[in-house]
Amino acid sequence: MENEKLKSVLECLLFVTLRPLTMVDLTEILNEPEEKIVGEIENIKRDLKTIESALQVVQVAEGYQMAIQEGYSYWVKKLFRDQLTFKLSQSALETLSIVAYKQPMTRAEIEEIRGVEVTGVLETLMERKLLKVAGRKEAAGRPLLYATTQEFLRQFGLWKISDLPAIDDLSKEAERKAQAVAQATTGVTVTAAETIVELALPAGMESLSGEDLSKDNMEAQ
Repeated sequence: MENEKLKSVLECLLFVTLRPLTMVDLTEILNEPEEKIVGEIENIKRDLKTIESALQVVQVAEGYQMAIQEGYSYWVKKLFRDQLTFKLSQSALETLSIVAYKQPMTRAEIEEIRGVEVTGVLETLMERKLLKVAGRKEAAGRPLLYATTQEFLRQFGLWKISDLPAIDDLSKEAERKAQAVAQATTGVTVTAAETIVELALPAGMESLSGEDLSKDNMEAQ
């Protein structure tokens, strides 16, 4: 395929896809070598930047997809103003953070850390396709193991799970934030545990669309 034709086809695929397309996806669809595809993706990125387009190509969840530039989500939200939006509760965010950093985990292991029952929360996170069953643990009763999904990576703008910030760094930052809040707030005691989730997950991403609005959900972080 000629370079210009390949570039146009890539633009089409990256725009219409509802999920990030991996290099395996692209090489199978286009029947072109990886090096050639990567080169044309870079050309698309350059062209979009040159014309100051509202669109961009993002690398997320080990794949590529077209998304809107930062600052345009307001208009997309107006377009989909009647779209039902789901918000994750604090308990769901906490559970999601625990699994993200310690996966794969059983329900009992999660409950041991959180100190509360999490069956309902796990069901919600699986319905949102943020968690999945990742097998069974070789232990008594062979309990289910839970892990994050590609959709989790996409929603939180991560290429792979190892891109999450180091937990030690989060703990230190949470402690500093907690101390600052405590000093500024009369009669309120704040601990690092109460701020760790905010730091672990990107700000503003607790609202997840009920439908797959890729161009909105994937606004550049």
